[in-house]
Amino acid sequence: MTVLDSPIPRFHLAMPVDDLAAARTFYGEVLGLEQGRSSDTWIDWNLHGHQFVTHLAPERPQRIHNPVDGHDVPVPHFGLILTVPEFKKLADRLRATDTSFVIEPYVRFEGQTGEQWTMFLLDPAGNALEFKAFADDSQVFAA
Repeated sequence: MTVLDSPIPRFHLAMPVDDLAAARTFYGEVLGLEQGRSSDTWIDWNLHGHQFVTHLAPERPQRIHNPVDGHDVPVPHFGLILTVPEFKKLADRLRATDTSFVIEPYVRFEGQTGEQWTMFLLDPAGNALEFKAFADDSQVFAA
């Protein structure tokens, strides 16, 4: 089965960046995403089967933070829910490239409903990314 045959809907997300070369390095080399089509003003990326596009847009809105589990979580943000082994592998990859974290990898809501590994970082344009993993995938939408 290919990504195109997937029964799971895929999302398309376009995010502003102020430097396409920096975006190409970060998303392609640091995160290891496969690059798709591109032009002088945008780059398509394969984000685990989802279409993620970085668009050149030098103007940046003001960032907002909300408190969650004792941390200031940047809003807006986007990311992926990974398996725990994928999460730990990505965390190791990011540490190996000396990536600065907004919130270091840790277990959020430990021992509670929705327990999850989480980490936050910024891309070169200041877009906030969250990667998380649930040991029990049924907890993703638990109340």
